[in-house]
Amino acid sequence: MPELPEVESVRRGLADGLTDRTIARVAVLHPRPVRRHLPGPDDFASQLVGRTFVEPRRRGKYLWLPFADGDALLAHLGMSGQFRFAAAAAPLVPNTRVLIDFTDPGLQLRFVDQRMFGGLSLSDGGAELPGEIAHIARDPFDPAYDLDDVVRRLRRKRTGVKRALLDQQLVGGVGNIYADEALWRARLHYARATDTLPRPAAVQLLTAAAGVMAEALQAGGTSFDSLYVNVNGTSGYFDRSLAVYGREGGPCPRCGTPIRREAFMNRSSFRCPRCQRTPSAAHLRG
Repeated sequence: MPELPEVESVRRGLADGLTDRTIARVAVLHPRPVRRHLPGPDDFASQLVGRTFVEPRRRGKYLWLPFADGDALLAHLGMSGQFRFAAAAAPLVPNTRVLIDFTDPGLQLRFVDQRMFGGLSLSDGGAELPGEIAHIARDPFDPAYDLDDVVRRLRRKRTGVKRALLDQQLVGGVGNIYADEALWRARLHYARATDTLPRPAAVQLLTAAAGVMAEALQAGGTSFDSLYVNVNGTSGYFDRSLAVYGREGGPCPRCGTPIRREAFMNRSSFRCPRCQRTPSAAHLRG
């Protein structure tokens, strides 16, 4: 699933091409991406016609497209969901699932999803914040994000620091890539116990997470394949700057030790075994 920098890159692209435009027609080419709309694809399409978008919004990894009437189109990108702008007459790229035309002569909006784990749904009254994602914590780029509060809650947990970083109810937006990068910057092993972490170390870790995501956003996010692209079809290039994620066997940029990949929560963790030493048993959490 795209993480905060990738979703924010998409949001910015949508804001430039979507805000203040009114929907004229909607075509659902495959029902699965609108499966959460229980009345079905035809009703989904008819419910959108005539509505006007205002500026797209995001919390953590989650994106929504508010309407001027107070409702919203909630967009879950899943593993491979993409928004693309294209001329209505342009050929469809493979796996195009939903088409949205507007009352003006501008570009058509297309939702593309190869694996179809993502989708679109109508959120009644969700323009300010859809109820479906109200449980998601604020992220470091949210003006109301409270670092001191997040530090306190992180240190109260009895878990490993990477599990805590991935908890979207603690801090929004951090996924596997940026968790590994933040842990490397903070010189912490992923299984270091949160309840044994000194406050300065917790602050350093959360600050590192915010910093690496800010840098990734400047690069348009991280793209390892064609499944993540921006609204114009371009890929992010922060993968060129990653220190440890996906770098198994390569040298640590700090000390030269080969990067190690280890199993973690049905995925992988990447770390430098010298900079991020395994904690003692008293400081270890699974």
